[in-house]
Order: sequence, then C-alpha cells, then structure tokens
Amino acid sequence: MSWIFGAVQLLATGVMGIYFYTQLKRQQQAQPRNGRESAKEMENLRRMRAVSLSEPLSEHVRPRRLEDIIGQEEGIRSLMAILCGSNPQHVIIYGPPGIGKTCAARLALEAAKQSPGTPFQQNAPFIEMDATCVRFDERAIADPLIGSVHDPIYQGAGPLGVAGVPQPKPGAVSRAHGGVLFLDEIGELHPIQMNKLLKVLEDRKVQFESAYYNPDDTGTPRYVHDIFKNGLPADFRLIGATTRSPEELPPALRSRCMEIFFRALNPEEIARIAYEAAERAGFAMEKDTAALTGRYAACGRDAVNMVQMASGAAQLEGRKDIQRSDMEWVIESGHYARQPGREVSTENRVGRVHGLAVSGSHQGTVMEIEAVAAPGTGRIRITGIVEEEELGGGAHTVRRKSMAHASAENVITLLRRLGYADERTDLHINFPGGAPVDGPSAGVAMAVAAVSALTHQPVDGGAAITGEIGVQGNVLPVGGVPAKAEAARLAGLKRVLAPRENAMERFHDAGIQVVLIDTLQDALREMLLPAQEAAETGEASLSPAKPLAAASITVQG
Repeated sequence: MSWIFGAVQLLATGVMGIYFYTQLKRQQQAQPRNGRESAKEMENLRRMRAVSLSEPLSEHVRPRRLEDIIGQEEGIRSLMAILCGSNPQHVIIYGPPGIGKTCAARLALEAAKQSPGTPFQQNAPFIEMDATCVRFDERAIADPLIGSVHDPIYQGAGPLGVAGVPQPKPGAVSRAHGGVLFLDEIGELHPIQMNKLLKVLEDRKVQFESAYYNPDDTGTPRYVHDIFKNGLPADFRLIGATTRSPEELPPALRSRCMEIFFRALNPEEIARIAYEAAERAGFAMEKDTAALTGRYAACGRDAVNMVQMASGAAQLEGRKDIQRSDMEWVIESGHYARQPGREVSTENRVGRVHGLAVSGSHQGTVMEIEAVAAPGTGRIRITGIVEEEELGGGAHTVRRKSMAHASAENVITLLRRLGYADERTDLHINFPGGAPVDGPSAGVAMAVAAVSALTHQPVDGGAAITGEIGVQGNVLPVGGVPAKAEAARLAGLKRVLAPRENAMERFHDAGIQVVLIDTLQDALREMLLPAQEAAETGEASLSPAKPLAAASITVQG
C-alpha cells in the first residue's frame, strides 16, 4: 500500500514541476517580447518629444512679473497683502475672463516666497486645475482633486493589490501641500467635490477609508497604515478664480476665503496689451491700430489673438508691420463686435442727465437718462427700466417689483410734493439703449432730469450723478461709487455728484472732482444751469410748473 501512496506523490510532484517549468518558460519568452515592445514605445515617445512647434503668441507675451499685468494694480496689491507675510489666507478672485487672474496667482506665489516670515518654502508647488474639468467617480474609485484609494479588487492593483493591500492615491490637494492650489472657474465645481474640498480646507489633510483595510495586517506597509490612521497631508493655500458673481458661490466657501475683485479692462489698457504683443512678436504696429484693437477686443486674451492673426496676414505678404487694414480684416473675418464706447457728450442739454451704474464684474458705466415735458393731462411715464426682478432660484425664486421701479415712484412723489408739475403737463422719463437699470442708484438722476425738463433749465453736460432719492428729498448712499467715478473719468466728464454718506469710500483719488450732496436741492443747485443758457441750445424757456393736483401716474418698464 505504501508504494502506491509514494507513486501518487511522485506523480503529483512531477505534474507540479512540469506546470511551474512551463510557466517559467512562458515568462522567459514574454520578457524579451515585452522588452522589445517597451523599447519600441520609448523610441516613439522620444521621437514625439523631439518635435515641437513654435511657442504661441499668447504664451510668449504672458506676464513674467506682477508689474507686467495691466490694469489690475489694486487687485494685485490685495492679493499680495493676503498671500505675503507669515499668515497667508485662502482667496477667491472674481473677474471677467482674460484679464490676468491666473498669471497674478502664479506670480503672487513667487513673490510670497521672498517675503519675510513666509511659510512658503522655495520649492513650494503651484498646482493648477480647471474646476470645470474635474471628473470623479462617486464610488471613490478615482478622484483627481481630493485623492482616492485603489482597492485590491481593481484591475492593475499591482503587487500590493495581489497581497490584498488597499493603496491610497494622492490628489491635487496633496500635491499642492506646502504651496498653492489654483482652481480656475471654482464656481463650476461639483457640489460633492466642493463639500470634500471644504473638509480638506478645515482639516488640512485628507482622510481615506477602505473596506479592505485591516489595521492589524502585518503585511501592510507602514506608510499605508500611517495614511489610513493620520491622513495624507494637504496643507496648502487655495486660490480660486471665477467669472461668477459672489452670491452665486456657496457661502461656506466664501466664509473661508478672502475675496478680491479684478476689474474689466478699458479700451486703452487693451490697446496697450495689443501694442506690446505685436512688439514681442517682432512686428511694428501704429498706436491708432492698437487703439482700434482695443475698441473691438473684449479682454487682453482677445487682443493677443487678434494680433496673432493680423501678424500672420502681414507675414503672408512678407511684411513685418501690422497695418490698420490687417486689423480691420481680422475684425471683419472674426465678427468682432465693437465694445460700448465710453466717451459721452458733454453738451449742456435740457432734460438729459449722465447717470452712473455698475454692471458685470463691478465695472462702472455711464448711462443716459432723458426726460421730456409736453402739454397734456398730467400723466407721468417712466420707460426703459426693469419692471420686475427675481431673487433666489429654483423652488425658492421670489418675484418682486424692482428697486428701480420703487425709486421711480419715489421720484414721482417728490416731484408732486415740490410742485414741479401740473395737470396740464405730461412728463416722460426714459432710459435709452435698453440699459439694465435694476437698482435705486438712478433715483436722484431721474429727479434732476425731470426737473430740468419741467423748468427748461439745461443740465451740466460735464457732470454725472448717482444716489438713491428719498420721498423727502434726501439723497441716500449707494454702492459701487469708486467704479462709477472711474467710469465718469474715462468718459471724459469733469465732475461726479455722490451721496455724502459715501464719503468714506476710496473714490476721491479717481482723477475727477467729487461733489458730495445731501438733498435733491443740492443736486439741482450743482447740476442745473440758469434757464437763459437754454437759449444757446435753441430751447425756449418755460416757467416752473405748478403742483400736480390729481394727475394720473403711469410707470412702464
């Protein structure tokens, strides 16, 4: 019986030996083949890397110093104040595209490394991600932003996976450890990712979990035990950039970050960018051609792209200068729209006032407000303003009468009380051009335009005015006065009238005279010229109107 058992054992041993010998031969045969394929792919990779095109003009003209970023002096100063020093903070940069937000963030970190007491080391990383492109798996299989765990059940888990060891994989937040994580278009980040990011900002580390992790497994490497126990370091400073408005971002994110506003560039600044881009590209360009570019480019990136195309057209003809005809061809072929002009008429006219508003990314604008008085039945119409506005969103949307609409009614009440109309006169106040008037700051301007039309006194065309009007004639504070004063200066105006309660804002150094007012009477005294000056503009003089008795009042949006 024993000899039978021995024979079976010998046979089993022989079979196993043949099996392992076969596997070894296959492995030895595969290694040369794999080696040859690997060498072939490496050679292909080297050939690809040996081929490169010329650097795009947009990269060639990218600012290399903070001083090279045009038009964002105040924003850069704020960014430096936040990042430099011993206690750098998280920050969100608001502003339209193509104005230098990414360049400013990258260069600010380099400057912060040189500041006294900085916690940033010289090798501090700058990790850049576009929040619109962050893709993650809800099962936590892959997460390029936060990181993930490669569990052993997944294909390609490697030797540790074969041994049943889950492997933590770092994301961008850990790669940015000790430096800056720049998230472009942070307002587009998925809500799940946003919540994960907020947790990382709070803890300054990433915690991983896995059903396959066994803290008592002695075969698990020490570093894996350490990561699951203590987390993966993620101590960085977040710089988020967005083209959205602040109210569109989660309050939890905003509360953890300082906020900076980069403004839209004006045509003169865009023209300067175009001129310098042509110069760096090795092409000559006249200043008037650069100015033409500034009137059609919406931002610095647009200007560089237009110069790139115009230089290509010049090069096809063997020229090293960009002519006006080249840029006109680019504008026509690219269907570029002319940007709204900033210069306004400074002519003294009856019933026409320069109002001020803020639009887009906190950019000031000058808007015209006109009023006409004519014989009638005492009707008052206001057109061109927002009739209603929506607050909130989704299931919590609330519709209400717009603040501009309410401000117009305040003007009507005030005109009746002060006696600037009667039942024989119709008054029409209009906002031409479809201006999106959705706030109360045009109230005092509407009142001045109305009084000018009713009394036929010309309005000072070199001045602009902003402020909310109360039913008792007092001028109330409004927002965005510094941006409005800058817009008035760029439009070629000489004076700005603003509420006295806005006196603490930094608009006195805007390069334009600022007059502070308290009441409508102050505004009328500063804005209206003597009635006899109307004769110079061909207008007939009228006497001030009597009080409006029982006139019908209509406000139309």
